[in-house]
Amino acid sequence: MKGKTDENLHPEVAECLRQSGHDAVTVWDQHLQGSADDVLAQVCCEECRALFTLDADFADIRRYPPDEYAGLVVLRPGSQSRRHAPNVVQRVLPLLETLPLDGRLWIVDETGVRVRGDAD
Repeated sequence: MKGKTDENLHPEVAECLRQSGHDAVTVWDQHLQGSADDVLAQVCCEECRALFTLDADFADIRRYPPDEYAGLVVLRPGSQSRRHAPNVVQRVLPLLETLPLDGRLWIVDETGVRVRGDAD
């Protein structure tokens, strides 16, 4: 899986993805911090990268139709502290091996994952 973590996530999240064998970069790595959501979404499309973010705007399927992206993963931890987002990402890692992400929106919290996309 190729992914990109948004600037609202600590770089540790991208590191968790890389340690699990995924090609993950951060918005900071590519000097995209401060970019508008639409710009970030377009870059992810061009690079065929799934976006991992805390930004609930990306859960709006009218604005960001999942089938147009390599995947949208909106993390909804109980707390946005540095230690909670990586815990939520740990819930996603095994699913990346079994569920398709391409063309889907995953909304992930500390208790589960909701999937929107081709199969809903």
